[in-house]
Amino acid sequence: MSGTNDTSDPDGTPREDRTAPPDAPSPPVTRPLPQRLLAGATGLFLLAATVLLGCRALGSDGVTPVPQLLAFLPWLLVPAALALLLAGLLRWRAGAVWALVVIGAVGWFLRPYETGTGSEVRAAGAVSGSGGTAPATLKVLTSNVEFGQAASGLVEAIRREKPDLIFVQECEFSCTRLLDERIPAADYPYRNMVRASGAEGSSILSRFPLTDTAGIPGTLAMPGSAARIGDRTVQLQLAHPLPPIPGMVGDWRTELGRIRAYATAQKEAGAPLILAGDFNATRDHAVFRALLDAGRLRDSALLAGAGHTPSWPSDVPRPLGAQIDHVLVSDDFSVRSARFLDLADTDHRSLLVTLELH
Repeated sequence: MSGTNDTSDPDGTPREDRTAPPDAPSPPVTRPLPQRLLAGATGLFLLAATVLLGCRALGSDGVTPVPQLLAFLPWLLVPAALALLLAGLLRWRAGAVWALVVIGAVGWFLRPYETGTGSEVRAAGAVSGSGGTAPATLKVLTSNVEFGQAASGLVEAIRREKPDLIFVQECEFSCTRLLDERIPAADYPYRNMVRASGAEGSSILSRFPLTDTAGIPGTLAMPGSAARIGDRTVQLQLAHPLPPIPGMVGDWRTELGRIRAYATAQKEAGAPLILAGDFNATRDHAVFRALLDAGRLRDSALLAGAGHTPSWPSDVPRPLGAQIDHVLVSDDFSVRSARFLDLADTDHRSLLVTLELH
């Protein structure tokens, strides 16, 4: 006689044996499509950022779009932080760790780049030598006036700041004419001007006696001069290589390589050097770091505490942008100050530095 609690079927098989085992694997959980798309986009960004950081670590500027993106490497912190937040919301542990590694690598590369020339002592203003003559103080201004459009603003800045040496890029015919007319020869009697159209024109103006030198060959004029400052002869060289736009990255490397070769020659000659202008490169570009190392040059803005102030493009608010305008100096100089000036009608900020020649 069978009871109500009989656990066997008529064929004698226990009923519990026919149920699914309690430890059977659960079917995989599929994320909603929006989450999958978000995770995919986050992964693609982290992959691209890793490639960019790899190029930076290996000392390679790579190919387009790497050189263009390296100019804005510090700004990877913003999307990397967003990637970390998204990975956390998606509960993607590997993605969160990946984002943390990217953030850490960007932070590492934000450290000041040194060339090992004892810049810490010079930046503090120590006078070289014992019992020597007092250092000569001079102000240096470099300005890209964008096809001459900001020439009027440059004239105003010169009158206000009274720099001793002025390097002007993209100073075409109307710009040089305006400088001739509105900057008295009594104030700047020594000038090395390459009068050309568009971005090709460049000028050096000086309160100190100048002797023109060969300069550096390039698509855009890069004149050079030797200035007599006190009892020393200082080499002045304007820099304006082509920008690394797609299709011209090779030319950009070539022209920065010529500037590096010039800096190397000046280092070997032991000449005090000021190399200033629009380099179209930042310290995150390998070709620019090679230039610093080859000439044992130091970046004035970095030494003066303005190493992360952007100079281009000027129409975006600070601190956005990249610092591609530099005043590089040999270790004959200490750096007292550096300021970036906003001029109307140009996409660059001008850089004014105060130096001491020992």
